[in-house]
Amino acid sequence: MGGFVKTQKTNAYYKRFQVKFKRRRQGKTDYRARIRLTNQDKNKYNTPKYRFVVRFTNKDITAQIVYATIAGDIVMAAAYSHELPRYGLEVGLTNYAAAYCTGLLLARRVLKLRGLDQEYEGNIEATGEDYYVEPADERRPFRALLDVGLIRTTTGNRVFGALKGALDGGLDIPHSDKRFAGFKKDEKQLDSDIHRKYIYAGHVADYMRSMAEEEPEKFQAHFSECLKKGIDADGMEALYKKVHAAIRADPTMAKSTKKEPATHKRYNLKKLTYEQRKASLVERLNALNSSAGADDDDEEEDDE
Repeated sequence: MGGFVKTQKTNAYYKRFQVKFKRRRQGKTDYRARIRLTNQDKNKYNTPKYRFVVRFTNKDITAQIVYATIAGDIVMAAAYSHELPRYGLEVGLTNYAAAYCTGLLLARRVLKLRGLDQEYEGNIEATGEDYYVEPADERRPFRALLDVGLIRTTTGNRVFGALKGALDGGLDIPHSDKRFAGFKKDEKQLDSDIHRKYIYAGHVADYMRSMAEEEPEKFQAHFSECLKKGIDADGMEALYKKVHAAIRADPTMAKSTKKEPATHKRYNLKKLTYEQRKASLVERLNALNSSAGADDDDEEEDDE
């Protein structure tokens, strides 16, 4: 019977070991998906391939139009849900309805940037039905591909709220209606009334009503910001209609009104010049010599 041989990774194995890309190691980028979103046909002669990038954090929604270059990705336009208070939406900045508003804002912003906002007005009244932009006679619509990152593309995911906002804003994004909120798998069709409800935060209004009846104390705590701003379940749809109209009226990005700080915080040490470093070294040597001299004097006194 042969003895058991332990397989060992040789020195050559470690020399040839290739680490994965940094963003793969960090778990931030799906390179299999990315390469399909960024690879452009060579017969299109360096035409950018635009991506409609949507990302969610705990308190914000980021939507961007990005294209890849050899030097790195270039962000052509961006919109954030923290901009929505400027348009009249001060609470609930990460739900499905806020995602729709952020997508709409980005679409109107990028079309204005390209001078296409008058030609492609999109779907002005959000009905919840699927919408495809119709090409005009002179210029084609702005086309982008949806980049969802690492999220699970489940039916009703907020990323599809942002997609719907961008479509209604007038962008041409290849899609199907299978993942919008309200799509019924059994009937294989989108229930536009349910989808419309989500666009105007009707699901939030229903939750507000049920919580106010069943748990009034919890309602006061949970919806305290809404109550402060005077937002109730009945006025939710009217509020979002105003926000959509305000976004269409002026989608441009506002400059920050924050003043520059008088004194900037410094977290690292200031770089010294050669002369300063030299003076510092002389100072340290002198201190060292003087302390060594003092020790020698002490030893002499002890000997006496």
